[in-house]
Amino acid sequence: MFSKEASRQLREEFWTSFGKSFPRKWILYHTKIKGLSFKFHFDTKKAFITLDLEDDLENRIMCWEKLVALKTILTNEYLPDIIYEEEYFLDNGKEISRIYLPLEGKVSIHNKNSWQDVMVFFNTNMILFEAFFEEYKDIIKP
Repeated sequence: MFSKEASRQLREEFWTSFGKSFPRKWILYHTKIKGLSFKFHFDTKKAFITLDLEDDLENRIMCWEKLVALKTILTNEYLPDIIYEEEYFLDNGKEISRIYLPLEGKVSIHNKNSWQDVMVFFNTNMILFEAFFEEYKDIIKP
């Protein structure tokens, strides 16, 4: 087991290493669409990239319908294993809509031996996810 401080340091070291290994300005929260953001997630059990819709229900539904209409393009041309979940519940109980791609296999932010695989996964797939978004953002906008 790791202490909270040791865990915090490992997380900080991972994200610093990722930024240095793959220097790039990611879109993340700068989508210019209210409530829509890209995220990286890596913890002690899993790693994945996401596109989250967290806006009010009406805007979330409008964006979600457009993203569903684009699903064939996203899966055929960019990320074939992407997962769509219209109702996704965060750990805090908040309901969002999420499109995500998990990294299959055993990974842990506490295991430095898995870091390189996660970094490559993040970089390779988020570039494709962002390329899809850049191509179709005018359609996705409410």
